[in-house]
Amino acid sequence: MVVVPVPWDVTVSYKDGTSSGPEAILRASVQVDLFDPGVPDAWKIGIAMDELPSAVADKAAALRPEAVRYIDAISSGQSPENGEAPASLLPTLNAGSVWLNEWVEARCGSLLDRGQLVALLGGDHSTPFGYMKALAARHNGFGILQIDAHADLREAYEGFTYSHASIMRNALTIPQVSTLVPVGIRDYCDEEARVIDGNPTRIRTFFDRELKHAQYAGATWATQVRAIVDALPAKVYVSFDIDGLDPKLCPHTGTPVAGGFEFEQAIYLLEQVVRSGRTIIGCDLNEVAPGPNDEWDANVGARLLYRMCNLMAVSHGRA
Repeated sequence: MVVVPVPWDVTVSYKDGTSSGPEAILRASVQVDLFDPGVPDAWKIGIAMDELPSAVADKAAALRPEAVRYIDAISSGQSPENGEAPASLLPTLNAGSVWLNEWVEARCGSLLDRGQLVALLGGDHSTPFGYMKALAARHNGFGILQIDAHADLREAYEGFTYSHASIMRNALTIPQVSTLVPVGIRDYCDEEARVIDGNPTRIRTFFDRELKHAQYAGATWATQVRAIVDALPAKVYVSFDIDGLDPKLCPHTGTPVAGGFEFEQAIYLLEQVVRSGRTIIGCDLNEVAPGPNDEWDANVGARLLYRMCNLMAVSHGRA
């Protein structure tokens, strides 16, 4: 199994730093004990991280200051349409995201064709789009299980076609994506609510508020998980934004939101996906941002990534 690191956070709209996530998780991974109580002999699976791609890191470093100029301008009320904001920057920034998508699709596709299972490690949540396209070229259909605080269904957020806030809107343009099942959503706008309401058969959302209120009235997480798993098709792609967890577990992520899941609560959901007989055809972990002189976020991210990779291997009969 190969982890593909994608150090990219060009179009993030609040706090950057997720481009440092892959390297921080790699450093933290040496402290991860390999015994996994849910996967006997997990250490035998064999998980390797691809080399950190200098081309991606260099392009991100070059484009991020330009993106900040543009975001600061529109945040101050300037309008690109009126020539007030540096509108000339937008085509260059969007072209950079297209380049990234093509790079990710080619790299992940090459590994898939060699029989590897692939886990993508961002970076911001825009990074897995190319991987989804690579999977779509190799599977007739699959569903996406999205664990996230945000719906990510905005159209071209802040003008960025491939914004982290638009990843699932873009994923829905892939015909092979039959179903989107977002779980833990608790921060979204009117536009996103309309998209959800307008696609009741393709998007089945489990909002954090509704899950918790049902639990207060006596519902169990096990019962709720059964409903989530039942909404998924036989092939599943797992897209995990770290801010789907309680922010105490990811305090430096770009857009933390109160609420969310405990670590084992999220793992239980993924375990039940596998135990149901469904196959996890791919997965990503995104938005891990190491804080200054603080390895906590990477510590949590490394353990989450390890458990996700183990479960994907189990679903393929490789563990």
